[in-house]
Amino acid sequence: MDILLVEDDPVIAAAVREGLEGEGYAVTLTSDGLSAVELGATGEFAAIVLDVMLPSLNGFAVCGRLRALGVGTPVLMLTARDGELDQAHGLDIGADDYLTKPFSLLVLTAHLRALIRRSAREAAGSGAQDVLRAGDLWLDPQARTCGRGGERIEVTGQEFAVLECLMREPGRVLSKETILGEAWDIAYRGSASIVEVYVSLLRRKIDQPYGTRSIVTVRGHGYRLDEARA
Repeated sequence: MDILLVEDDPVIAAAVREGLEGEGYAVTLTSDGLSAVELGATGEFAAIVLDVMLPSLNGFAVCGRLRALGVGTPVLMLTARDGELDQAHGLDIGADDYLTKPFSLLVLTAHLRALIRRSAREAAGSGAQDVLRAGDLWLDPQARTCGRGGERIEVTGQEFAVLECLMREPGRVLSKETILGEAWDIAYRGSASIVEVYVSLLRRKIDQPYGTRSIVTVRGHGYRLDEARA
């Protein structure tokens, strides 16, 4: 997925770009508000990470111009400002989410994934196409149910969140930190090793009773969801 990163601080820009590319995103970087409008207006990006304090045109103006042009790309605004009025202004002009500096890359990528997922669901609309499948394993995000074939499998809310994270990107290796940022509340400050516990619990429910192995451990990297295999 292509991300437009608009940030004029070279240190922050380099760190964010490296972090996003490490998560598998392609990043186009610009440090100027006017060029951000020109690039964003193409509609070619899955999301825009937009700093507020920019030369030539600030982030608020960039977002406002893009929305006036009919560009619906999700916008995540970054700023050193933490006042409620600034946050409200950013959201009022069409930003989808807001992070204040300093922020962690874990939190940034979690917010970004949530924006992209929501945008994809809105574009696809509701209905059967929203059901995620890997072989005979299925998960319905709207009904909050999952199962194999015609059999429903009972899982807890946290188990469901971990499974949904894996099923939204089948075949891709997701680190424990990535899963943690996706499936846990943003306020969670515990160890990423909790992911191991829930993967183990899921395997006992969706794999072991069926003699299959769909959640694969990639040692040193994380977990990957494959179509179930014996």
